[in-house]
Amino acid sequence: TEQGMGHQGDDLLLPLPPSAPRVKPNAFVRWLGRSILRLGGWRMEGAFPDLPKVVLIGAPHSSNWDGIWGLGAKLALGLDIKILGKDSLFRIPVLGLVLKRMGVIPVDRSASHGVVEQSVELMRQQPRFWYGLAPECTRRKVERWKTGFWKIAKAAGVPVLPSYFHYGKRVVGIG
Repeated sequence: TEQGMGHQGDDLLLPLPPSAPRVKPNAFVRWLGRSILRLGGWRMEGAFPDLPKVVLIGAPHSSNWDGIWGLGAKLALGLDIKILGKDSLFRIPVLGLVLKRMGVIPVDRSASHGVVEQSVELMRQQPRFWYGLAPECTRRKVERWKTGFWKIAKAAGVPVLPSYFHYGKRVVGIG
């Protein structure tokens, strides 16, 4: 079944519940994502909720490698999640095209007005929409997270799903 595709006998990944948004099945892309995780020694822990819409936060965002492991997991799972990323990543044309194709949405953090409203509208337009972002909006250590993720979730009427990268154990954790 599509629900179990890529997960049977695969101790790297978590099963996606039926309500989770999925991309069109692509065996090569799924293999590539699993290979990225396997080569890095990473695996997933936790559980995904069976919800069609969530705001997924990844914290702490402490390394550029978070993007590699997170996108590896996204590809391996076949999860259709839109991710906010800083616009400077899109200045390299090939990288920008690849990131857009993978569901990364550029944000100009110096002029980020309207991001909450635009994000909520995107969520309302789709029957299934998972939205991922780093609540700190930076890799630097911060005393307080920015509140955009919470404002998006509250205005869209969806829950916040925490996730994390545990570098010591090489785990992408959900929940």
